[in-house]
Amino acid sequence: MRTFFAALKGLWKLIVLLLLILLAFSYAMFQGGFVSWFLFFNFLPFALYALALSFYSLKDMKAERVFVKTEYNAGETVKIQIHFTRAKGFPLFYMVIEDGPENPLSYSRQKKKAKTFIFPGFRKEIFIEYLIEEIPRGEHFFRTIRLKTGDLLGLIEKERMLPLENKILVYPAYEELIYRPLENHYDQGMTASKERVQRDTSMAIGIREYQPGDRFSWINWKATAKRNDIMTKEFEQRQSHDVYIIMDCAPDPRFEVIVSFTASIIRAILKKGAQAGLLSSGAERGAFPIRGGESQQSELFYHLAKVKDNSPVTLDRIIESERFFTQQNVTLMFVTAQLTKPLIEKAGFYTQRKTSCILFLIKKAREPASKQELSLKAAANARGIKVVMVQEGQFQDAFSEVSLR
Repeated sequence: MRTFFAALKGLWKLIVLLLLILLAFSYAMFQGGFVSWFLFFNFLPFALYALALSFYSLKDMKAERVFVKTEYNAGETVKIQIHFTRAKGFPLFYMVIEDGPENPLSYSRQKKKAKTFIFPGFRKEIFIEYLIEEIPRGEHFFRTIRLKTGDLLGLIEKERMLPLENKILVYPAYEELIYRPLENHYDQGMTASKERVQRDTSMAIGIREYQPGDRFSWINWKATAKRNDIMTKEFEQRQSHDVYIIMDCAPDPRFEVIVSFTASIIRAILKKGAQAGLLSSGAERGAFPIRGGESQQSELFYHLAKVKDNSPVTLDRIIESERFFTQQNVTLMFVTAQLTKPLIEKAGFYTQRKTSCILFLIKKAREPASKQELSLKAAANARGIKVVMVQEGQFQDAFSEVSLR
């Protein structure tokens, strides 16, 4: 229906143009004299150009969109180049080019940069370039390019949506942190370690199947030969450096800070040599087992690039339903912007089972804690839950406070 009305509008404008030419000629014929013919011959070039433009098609226009790279971090500047080619050198007085008019990127104040006004003339090749500053986190698709041209009098207009699909992935911004794992000594309580995490390989208590990240020296060759599958030694662990992060995905204006801080601590933990897992409580549940290495960081960062604050339930409900990590000797880290009594009560379930729990309360820059939050923080400390307030832009202070247990 929309295409039909567009075609009808174009036909109507063509009829109007022909009537104007006919009226101008009739006026010159019947009026006579220098002035009437002067007006006719001055109007004629514009009318003939508009008439020729009405038969020109933008379908011979082809485009190629070029990115410097396809993966970015939030806040970076994206440089986009578009190369247009056309088979015919028909003169075009002007052209309006808008890249991705349907793209829902949240850079509205920069959307004008994706719209360009040029004067192509007879050129068969056209290059344009623009920048998107401070691109937001997410998976962004560019599917079309809008082209529009017309004559000087505005009688004839040509418009085409040129299909051209590209995708860029924007990972969350992160800060470089120094992670200090808490070591559980049986006679000395919890202390912070500044050394790189190492597994205790002094005593093997069994064998298990090989897992990514296991060292070559851990392989049990006799068991591997018997079972025809790679088996590694299982070592006694007096302490665990594994961390499981539970990220709150409830709608909140501080959600981007939550994602950025989660990415920062994941990177810091894995860089330290420890292992990390992640649970995000969005509308689409994202659960990743505890692993280490660069592949784990890539997988978690890819998930964080697309995660949204659309959780239908609160974090305490998520914790209540996810009882599977009660069977694991891990440190639980909760990242949220909403400190509530039900959340503390549900997290206290794990501290009763000798599980280390740290709750990071995310705040905007220079946003103070409320009296209710300070009261809840004292209640959490009484239950053995460490509550750390983290402000935007000061992520590096998070683990310095954690170490003071």
